[in-house]
Amino acid sequence: MKKPKINNSWMPGPKNIKNGLIALIMIAGVLLILHKLTEIGRNVQVISYSAFLEKVDQNLVKKVYVAGQDVEGMFTDGSRFETVIGNNANDWERLRMHGVEFAVVSPSNQLGMWYLFLFSCLFVAIWAIWYFIRSRNAGANGGGGNVFTMGKSGARMFLPSTIKENFNSVAGADEAKEELADVIDFLKNPAKYQRLGAKITRGVLLIGEPGNGKTLLARAVAGEANCPFFSISGSNFIEVFVGVGAARVRDLFAQARKHAPSIIFIDEIDAVGRHRGSGMGGGNDEREQTLNQLLAEMDGFETSPSPIIVIAATNRVDVLDKALLRPGRFDRRVTVPYPDLKSRESILNVHIKDIIIDDSVDVTKLAQGTPGFSGADLANLVNEATIIASKNNQDFVTMANFDEARDKVLLGKEVKSIMLTPEDKKLIAYHEAGHALVRLLLPATADPLHKVTIIPRGSALGVTHSLPEREKYITTKEEMEASVMSALGGRVAEEIIFGALTTGAYSDFQTANRIVRAMVTKYGMSPEIGTIIYSQQHGEFEYSQKTAEKIDAEVQRLTALYHDQTRQLLEANRDKLEKLAAGLIENETLQAEEIYALLDIAPRQAHKFV
Repeated sequence: MKKPKINNSWMPGPKNIKNGLIALIMIAGVLLILHKLTEIGRNVQVISYSAFLEKVDQNLVKKVYVAGQDVEGMFTDGSRFETVIGNNANDWERLRMHGVEFAVVSPSNQLGMWYLFLFSCLFVAIWAIWYFIRSRNAGANGGGGNVFTMGKSGARMFLPSTIKENFNSVAGADEAKEELADVIDFLKNPAKYQRLGAKITRGVLLIGEPGNGKTLLARAVAGEANCPFFSISGSNFIEVFVGVGAARVRDLFAQARKHAPSIIFIDEIDAVGRHRGSGMGGGNDEREQTLNQLLAEMDGFETSPSPIIVIAATNRVDVLDKALLRPGRFDRRVTVPYPDLKSRESILNVHIKDIIIDDSVDVTKLAQGTPGFSGADLANLVNEATIIASKNNQDFVTMANFDEARDKVLLGKEVKSIMLTPEDKKLIAYHEAGHALVRLLLPATADPLHKVTIIPRGSALGVTHSLPEREKYITTKEEMEASVMSALGGRVAEEIIFGALTTGAYSDFQTANRIVRAMVTKYGMSPEIGTIIYSQQHGEFEYSQKTAEKIDAEVQRLTALYHDQTRQLLEANRDKLEKLAAGLIENETLQAEEIYALLDIAPRQAHKFV
């Protein structure tokens, strides 16, 4: 039977005993020096009993404190003294006759502040040595918090038994999971590829915006492959001392080789992997030395008999050094995009399974109403809806809670401190009614209306919501024109009803101008300009001043054209505009179904997924 291994790392070895003795000698020496210094600092004169009595008879003693037979006192010139007196009752009468102030205290209270100070110094010294040894041991186990262990990587190691994530934990990102399946198969069955001489990629670069699950995907790969997982951030390599980052890279890869097959995950690799030659110290600065060491370590993978895979994550692939991206290093790039409609629905289902929701909650509709949301944004949306329901003491989280949470995330918290006058409220109602009515009356290619509100949120005094009913990968000219006209609908409604111009349409103009300029300069949708892309790089135009003037004139012409078309549309349906504005003034918020019924318009047919 194999004997169990006894962990005796806590037992004092010869080296620990030697260090302990040296520490005790140092403490004793320090305390002795402190004692001498305190004696000198106190400036106390030690006199004999007879000398004390002579000073009393000469009226040179001002006050004394008696503790048993120990006496501390002060002469009339302010100097201090100590002595030991006999047990003689006549001494008290002598002190009284010569006007000496005296007090008798218990000897137990006379330990002395200086002795208490020495004891405190001893305690602090022992604590400091214990903390120093503890920090040193912690650094030797992978920490990088002190000068003795600065070269340690500080990476967190997760054993397979502690990694609970797998591909079932990642909702959506199907294409990314398919790309990573090859890496998992190689880690599980390296001989399957080696028998034919295949070389699997050593580095995988996850590219995507923050919150889309790059770290979760890396942990899922480790969970699927059932191998150790080393996690570190790119910024952890960089130190003020040159050479420390390179040492940490060497230590990280040395640990990974000991536990191979394994996965190294470097988050935010752009912190250490930027283009070389841009540092203040030229080619010798700390960051570039760290990057050089990382490149060398990835080239040396073939020396390890077991596979090691490096997975890195970034949202700035454009700033990475080309040497990192060449074949043999991070040659497999996996894009982790914003989730599409189907993926958003899967992510929402993952997050709402742990909360109590009402049966009326439509997850598909929630997914349709959150285009451009990342996985982290969706998790925050569910949490915000749960918080709102909890504040209202509800038993379930309802669809209205999710709707309010989305408005709060997108626009900000409802502003109750703004007191609108009836005139302002009427103006905002007609403005939002103009947006909504244009959206309803345009062809079915435009995104359908969701709701209209004149309740202020964030910096917006009113909002018209439109929800895409499906994922769109191609946008037509008609759809872009509908978006421009809908944006201009608020200002046009103000012109028709009030004959006045206000500042409320500023953000609408920004939206309209951005779309029209893109139609002219990027998408070739202007017959006057043609099918040429006119781009702008790093603040500089790649076309002449004459062309710029021509572009500006065309943007102005198209914007005026869409403005006139919007005015014609609203003037032809002024009765509906006034009816919708009146409904907003009365109710402040109207859902799409209520608007269809109010205006007697046939509801928009939802898109059917095949």
